[in-house]
Amino acid sequence: MDGNEGYIFKELTSEAEIRSGFQVMKYLRTHLTEQSYLDLVQEAQVKEDYRLVAMYDKTQMVAVTGFMPMITLYNGRFIWVCDLVTDPTVRSKGYGKILLNYVHDWAIENGYTTVSLSSGLQRLDAHRFYEEKMGYDKVSYVFLKRLKKD
Repeated sequence: MDGNEGYIFKELTSEAEIRSGFQVMKYLRTHLTEQSYLDLVQEAQVKEDYRLVAMYDKTQMVAVTGFMPMITLYNGRFIWVCDLVTDPTVRSKGYGKILLNYVHDWAIENGYTTVSLSSGLQRLDAHRFYEEKMGYDKVSYVFLKRLKKD
């Protein structure tokens, strides 16, 4: 895969592997405990074909992404990037770009021609990254309503 030479990409599937990904994922999903993260990843892997992939520079895990194939009337068959995070101690070294290009390559190899994601309104640096460095178009807003639990 172009631009990915020298890095190791590993899909995290076992409980121990998934737990190891929490060391980086916790910087993006700060509301999750390690156990709630593990439970959600395992359920999403079974029910939604969620893929959790770690990127290593030599032996150090430097970034993690979670993505899944989806089908909607708007996008057709596409890949939804649920999570993309680089360890803050190694940011600005191009790891996010390399890992997102890995997702693009995976999508193409598996017959998908569209990759989509959402990014929090406050994450202006991430928006610049997606638009300016990765060539993404801003095409919509994502709305959320939290429903009361009884």
